[in-house]
Order: sequence, then structure tokens, then C-alpha cells
Amino acid sequence: MSTRPPEAASAVRPGQAGFFSRIAGFANRHRWTALILWLVVLVGVWAGASQAGDRYRDDYSLPGTETQRALEILKEHGAGNAWNTVDIVLHDKDGLSGEATRSVVAGMLKEVSGLPGVVGVRSPYDDRSALSADGTVAYATVELDRPAENVPVAQSEKILDTAREIQKDGLQVELGGEAARKLGANQGSGAEGAGIFAALLILLFMFGTVIAASLPVITAVFAVGATLGIIVLASHTFTIASYSPYVMSLVGLGVGIDYALLIFARYRAELVKDVAPEEAERRALEGAGRTVLFAGCTVIIALLGLVALGLGSLRGMALAVALTVLLTMLASLTLLPSLLAIFGKRFARQFSARAHKRAAQGKPEEGARWRAWSEAVQRRPWAALLLPVVALGALAVPAADLRLGLADAGNDPDGTTSRVAYDLLAKGFGPGVNGPLVIVTEGDDAVKAAGAAAGTLRDTPGIALVNGPIPTEDGKAAMLLAVPRTAPQDTATTELVHHLRDDVLPGVSRQTQAKYLVGGATGSVIDFSDTIGGKLPLFVAIVIGLSVLLLMMVFRSVLIPLKAAVLNLLSVGAALGAVSLVFQHGWFGAEAGPIEAFIPTMIFAIVFGLSMDYEIFLVSRMREEWLRTQDAGRAVREGLAHTGAVVTAAGAVMIVVFGGFMLSPDRMLRQFGFGLAVAILIDAVIIRSLILPATMRLLGPRAWWLPAPLARALPEVRVESP
Repeated sequence: MSTRPPEAASAVRPGQAGFFSRIAGFANRHRWTALILWLVVLVGVWAGASQAGDRYRDDYSLPGTETQRALEILKEHGAGNAWNTVDIVLHDKDGLSGEATRSVVAGMLKEVSGLPGVVGVRSPYDDRSALSADGTVAYATVELDRPAENVPVAQSEKILDTAREIQKDGLQVELGGEAARKLGANQGSGAEGAGIFAALLILLFMFGTVIAASLPVITAVFAVGATLGIIVLASHTFTIASYSPYVMSLVGLGVGIDYALLIFARYRAELVKDVAPEEAERRALEGAGRTVLFAGCTVIIALLGLVALGLGSLRGMALAVALTVLLTMLASLTLLPSLLAIFGKRFARQFSARAHKRAAQGKPEEGARWRAWSEAVQRRPWAALLLPVVALGALAVPAADLRLGLADAGNDPDGTTSRVAYDLLAKGFGPGVNGPLVIVTEGDDAVKAAGAAAGTLRDTPGIALVNGPIPTEDGKAAMLLAVPRTAPQDTATTELVHHLRDDVLPGVSRQTQAKYLVGGATGSVIDFSDTIGGKLPLFVAIVIGLSVLLLMMVFRSVLIPLKAAVLNLLSVGAALGAVSLVFQHGWFGAEAGPIEAFIPTMIFAIVFGLSMDYEIFLVSRMREEWLRTQDAGRAVREGLAHTGAVVTAAGAVMIVVFGGFMLSPDRMLRQFGFGLAVAILIDAVIIRSLILPATMRLLGPRAWWLPAPLARALPEVRVESP
């Protein structure tokens, strides 16, 4: 059985103009048209977005979960706003029980009750459980007319400002709760700018001129800017999470610079050979453009796999990030060629002069060091394969014990009102008060049934306090507020919720014939984490399956796609292991806590797709050499020699862009940026420089094997003219 794949899959017949050749020709003939069109799109989209404003909404609905059913029951019986609350937290070291303090607090609460969006206010003096044992901390519950995630920042600010009118003479007033967390949000924090600046320095070092270094960045900024404007407009029709723009910027800048760099590096390599700028652009797009197209499609496939999880909070973000990748890919294939055409003659002079000067100085040609490195790897392929695989496997071990959750106010930056309120409540009432469990009861005599459950709950280990029953307006359902002894993010709290659902409340239900459901914010986080964990295998299977199928069609090989999938899983696993060590176990001074529940899925989707980017770029050059010489060892050596420097530079750019988000005060963005940066570091430095060439050397000609029946069944994926 032949190991040689059909050359027609990767070559253009004489006299034909490939798809990318036509793009290059158009860019040269209409170089200013493409640039002006992108400018018009960018300005037009942002003109509309500025006029319309955004309507970002965080969708935390969890269809089919116990938390969601509990919320639906409350809505059916007229208590749908029971969870839509913020807390006005009061603190005075001299005590809050004095008549003067009671009077000013009562007046403030009356004023708050009249604010827009406020349904009702419960005074801490009407409920003894809302006043700490030492009398120094208390909280008033403010019921809102909408879920916390949809409360405008201005509304929370108005409540806080009104409450703080009484703050004086030792009386401290803070605002706690999910809606209050937006007051301290500053998620960008210059992280994007820091990443772009660092990327510019790397590109300047690589290309030697400011203009050359700027083109990949300009391409990425155009694409990301246009996408952000489109998402602002789309938020009026679709549910787009409020944190989506930050994730889009993070991914879009990294991917956009990366794609443009791959094409630009190939373009420079052709210019160094004294090829005319127009022909160099055509060859660059024919060679690297195909890589960018299929790499971008792989990232999009991986992101769209998140839709299979069925979670509204992830679906909108996945679609937004996928659109970002699509536009960055289109910008690299349309805007960048027009910029290359504009500056082509200047680049030809600069790059040719530098190449001739390098040769005159007797310096080795570019790629010589990578060629020598490849030869060294191929001399000892087993060592180059096994040692890094064992090391990465060890780093991936902590990923098996990821504790998923969602950040709460306890993770907010120090000094923000939500964090101060969280700490005051924990100090006055114990850590569990920041995440009370809402026990919803439905039955013929809901109040009596809730009372029976309350007695059992008070005797349950792990429960510090039970308040209620609190009947709904129609009296057909009732609520209990059960305060755990442990913090919302503590593993003991998660175990308590499962114990109540599986063991405690079913026993009470058999006695009373009533239905009991455990919900609330803490129950919602647990259900969210459990849902993602349960659907993660399906998501991974979908992404891997589609990616392997695409690579099989691109490379006409069975082993290369399977090898790529295994290596990508290794890099993702090692990255998640590093995230676990730093953010879950508190290494390097980070605050220990759970990993944001959607971080593993997003990192897997993005890193799996980006890893395919380098896979396609590197293996495509190996395949070109294999088709030309049928020498497997030479194919590995020359493929790495021509791509090693570019892959390393592209990886460095993405690492600094993603790593820049470690400067953000937002814990989620720090986890996301760190995980992506580590994954790209592992992939670009260890996997592509060591493991991949060693594996290709050991596979030899078998790497290009495709069974004849499969070859006939699989379509040949190519973008050249037939």
C-alpha cells in the first residue's frame, strides 16, 4: 500500500490560479480599496454601536437542575424576586443597637425602599438573625425587581450612595451581593495594552522595522475592534454575557497577531530570496494562507463545541469568540495582503539588504540552527519523546482533581464594597452567611411541611442556622434559609448540599409528602459546576472527533491527526494542571480557591484549536518536503528549519498577549490568561520543538499512510481551483 498521498491535494496545476493567488492578485490591484472597506466597516459598526449602546446579559439559567426548578416554583407562586437581593451591611464597633443608630438606619431604609427597581426592604431590627451576636454587624436585605446579573450598575450605585448618606461617626456602610460586585469591576485594567506592547517588541526584534512589526498588530486590532462593535449591536437581540468583550479581546488579539504573523513571515522568507513583492505575496498566501484558513476553522469548530453543553451563559460567549476568530482570519486574508501590497517595495529593499548583510558577515543562513536542532532530536528520538511526555504528564496530574466553582465576592479585589461587605458578614455571622441555602417547599400545607424540614435541618451537622418558614404570597409554597457553617466555596459546603439533596430531605419528604428543593446562589454554583463536569466528556469527544476528521482530509493521513489530538490533549492537561496548582492550591502567592467552572472548557476549546494552528503550519511544510523528496527524515528536518523560528515567535507573541491578562484584578481573567499562556508555552516550545519532530521521525513514512478505502471516502480538502 502506497504511503505517498495524492500530490493534487496540495499543488496547483500549471496555468491555474489558486484561490489565494486570486486574493493576492486582488490585493495588489485594489490595495487601497480593501483598506478603505475595512475602515468603513470599523467606523460604521462603532457608529451604530455607540448610538445603540450595549445590552449585555448574564444568563445563569440551568435547565433541568434542582436550582432552576426551585426558582420556577417560587415564580409560579409569586415569589420570583426572593433571590434578587442585595445586602446593606452596617458595621459599628461601638454597637448598632442604640436608639440614635436605629433611627438613622430606619430613615435610610425608608429612602432606599422608594428607589427605582426596589421591591422591598427588610430591616435588620425586624429579624434578630440579621444582627450579629456582639451587635456590631447587621445587614438589611433589599429585594430587587430583576435578577442580580441584570441590575444596571447605576441602580446599584444609587442604592449604595443612598445608604452611605448615614455613614459617619464610626458607622460604616457597605453593599453586598452579586449586583454590588459590578461596582468594583475593572476587568480590562490595561491588560490588552500591556500585551500588545510586549507583542510589538517581539515583532520588532524579529522583523527589525517598526512598520513590519506593526502590520500583524494593526490587522488584529482592526478585526477585534470590528467584532466588538458587532457584538455590542448583537447584544440587543442575543444573550451576550457581560464578560464576553474581555474574553474576545484576549483571544482575538492573540489569534489575530498569530495568523498575520504566519503569513507575514512566509512573505518575508520569499522576499529574502529576491522574489518580487507581488510574487512573494502570492506565494505567502498560497503557503501560509491555507494554514490560517484551516487553523481558524479548527478553532471555530472547537468553540462551537461549547454549544453542545446547552448552557446559555457559555453559548453566547462561545459564539462571540468564534465570530472574533472568524473576523481575525478574514482580516489576515484580506486586510493584511492589501497592507503588504502598499509597503511591498519598501519591505523588499529592507529584508533583502539585511539578508545580504548577514551573508557578507558570514553568519549562518536563517533556519540553520533549527536544522541542527532537528538533526539532534532525530538522533535520539526516544529520549526527545519520552522525557518531555513524562514531565508534562506529571504536570497534568493536578488537573484530575480540579475543584470547579464560580468566583464570589470573597474573590473580589480588596477595598471594593462587595469584598468589604463579604468580610464583615463573615466576621459577624460566620462564613456561611455569604451563601445561604434556599430550601423551597411545595405541598398541600407548605408552611407546615417547611417547619418539619426546619427541625430536621437544625439537627443536621454543617448547618449553623435555619430561618423561616417564609410563605409565598399565595401560601402554596414556602422557603427556608439554611446557613452553612462553611464558606460558599468550601468543599464541605458542596458536600453538605449533596447530603441534603440525597439523604436528609428525601427522608423528610417521605414523612410529609411535600417536595423539597435546595437552591439559592450557592446551589446554583454547585449545579453549574456539576452540569459542566457531566457534559465535558461529550464536548471533548465532539471537538476531538471533528478536528481529527478535518486534519485527516487536509493531510491525507490517519496517524498525523491522531498524534495531533494526543499531543494537544497533553498540552491542555498540563496547562490545567498548572492552573490548578496556582489558583486552586495557592502556589506563588495566589489566593487559593475553586477554578471558574467554565475555564477548563474554554481553555480546552481555544488551546485545542490554536495547537492545530501550529500543527498545520509545521506539518504542512514537512509534507511539502515529503512530497518532493519522499525522504521522511529530511521532511522533518527541513519542515522544522523553515517553521521553527516562526512558530516560536508566534508562540511568544501569544504568550505575552495572554500573560498580559495576569495584570487584571479579575480572578477569572487571570485564570484564563495564565492557562492559555502556559498551554501555548508548552505547545510552541516543548511539543512542536521536541515531541512532534521526534514522533514524526519514529513514524517515518508511516506518518503519511491513509488506507485506500478511507482515501476514497474522505473528500480532498483544498482551496485551490479544481
